[in-house]
Order: sequence, then C-alpha cells, then structure tokens
Amino acid sequence: MGRQNISTGGPWEAKLGYSRAVRVGASISVSGSTAMTQSGLVGKGDPYAQTIQTLKTIEAALQQAGASLTDVVRTRMFLTNIDQWQEVGRAHGEIFGTVRPATTIVEVKRLIDPEMLVEIEADAIISQG
Repeated sequence: MGRQNISTGGPWEAKLGYSRAVRVGASISVSGSTAMTQSGLVGKGDPYAQTIQTLKTIEAALQQAGASLTDVVRTRMFLTNIDQWQEVGRAHGEIFGTVRPATTIVEVKRLIDPEMLVEIEADAIISQG
C-alpha cells in the first residue's frame, strides 16, 4: 500500500510542504481547496460560483488519484460568512445530490485571501466493487 502525493503545481504546495491530495490504498484526502485557479479567483463575491469551482478543483485532484466525486464520503466546508450557507449548500447539493457524503459547514474568521468566501476539504474511499 504505497503513498501517492497529488500536486497541482501551485506555488504554495512547495512553500508550505503540502499536497493537493494524498492517496494511501483506497483512501484519498483532499486538502482545503478554494476557487483559486491559474487564471485567478473564480466567482469574486459569489459564494455559489466559488463553491462550484472549488468542487471542480477537488474533482480534478480525485481524478489524478484514480477516484471521482462519487467516491467522496466526507466534505468539510469553511465559510467566511455563515449567512451564505444556502448558496454554498445549493452548489454542494447539485454536485453531491445522490452521493450524499457526510459534511460539516462552519464559519471561519477569514481565509488566506480576503476575496475567498469558501474552502472545502474532501475525503474519498475508492469502492472495491
């Protein structure tokens, strides 16, 4: 059971010493992800759009690890304004409606960039059958 580190090549991964995702056996943990892309932040001021992009980032990391969104068993959502939970929840529900992972939504004081409204972590287990 080897370890596979998944990288997006972002500058913070090397500076902070982390991987976008780590797979060990059938288990995959995806680091806190945001709507930041190579082109900049997607959905400035829009928690729904940021959540959709964040989940696309998570999906890409899962695919690199040999998994998909259907393998996700848990998500953790960190919002800078808990009053936006319905918009974030709507996006999460559209993506995970039939998967229905265990989840948590909490408010945090701020994220690393003040324009980021949501950060999401995900855990997945690749099904054996």
